[in-house]
Amino acid sequence: MAQAWRCAGLSWTAGGPVLIWDGGRRSALTWGKTVAFGVAEGGVRTCVGARGNVCPLSARVSTRSTGPRCEECARLDRAHSVAADTLADDPRPYRVYLAWFGPGMTKVGITAERRGSARLLEQGAVCFSWLGTGPLMAARRTEELLRAALRVPDRIPYAAKRAARAALPATGEARAAEIAGLHARALDLTGWPESLAPASFRPVDHVEAFGLAEAPAPVGVVGELAVGGAVSGELVAAAGPDLHLATDRGVLVLDTRLLPGWELVPAGGRRVEVPVRALKERPTAQDGLF
Repeated sequence: MAQAWRCAGLSWTAGGPVLIWDGGRRSALTWGKTVAFGVAEGGVRTCVGARGNVCPLSARVSTRSTGPRCEECARLDRAHSVAADTLADDPRPYRVYLAWFGPGMTKVGITAERRGSARLLEQGAVCFSWLGTGPLMAARRTEELLRAALRVPDRIPYAAKRAARAALPATGEARAAEIAGLHARALDLTGWPESLAPASFRPVDHVEAFGLAEAPAPVGVVGELAVGGAVSGELVAAAGPDLHLATDRGVLVLDTRLLPGWELVPAGGRRVEVPVRALKERPTAQDGLF
């Protein structure tokens, strides 16, 4: 019987995307590399636990969920985090950013300065610019200010980000235009925290880092993994948690958040033997800029 591996997720490094496995092993992903795995027979998808601890119930997790934890472990994992606003006394500096995912899709967010642009790569931001740097709560107040004054959201549904990547403007200048305007408007707002140092507009474009410039447009998305199923294809692009794989069914998007919780085994070829759904089309009409 082939050795089974458990995936801990996808990470972005200066060299590109990397798959992380339980035990610390890493698999660097480069364009043209074959990504191939099967789901072990007789297995189920189980909760990965929280904060280095195993799930005490070995709870089952939905095969379609992008969250690999049961409800209780997800609550514990989120506790004492920036996202849950439970680290108000964190003394480390934070950055506020504007991230662009496609026409009409800009969000504001914060990330620890020490993480650099990793958070933007993980979210699949096509283009971004820093707004300022300061203490955590000052960054939070700035984020709230932009949401209230400029109606810039702090979240965008991931399916919408994925659909927007299928029809991006051809030039970096065009991709940066929306956040350029918002950046200028944001710096003109009154009420900025004094402890947050504003940053000049310097757009960073990720189209080349994601490999999107030359990659064929995807035709579908892996909907879920299944016992005995397999996914195999050549990596042509990646953005956020998504891998774009050239398979026997065309280019398909594999959301790597579906992998944790399964026991995975080697597979070959370019076949896909799991449920696939059509790539969701982005609505042509929107109510307002965002």
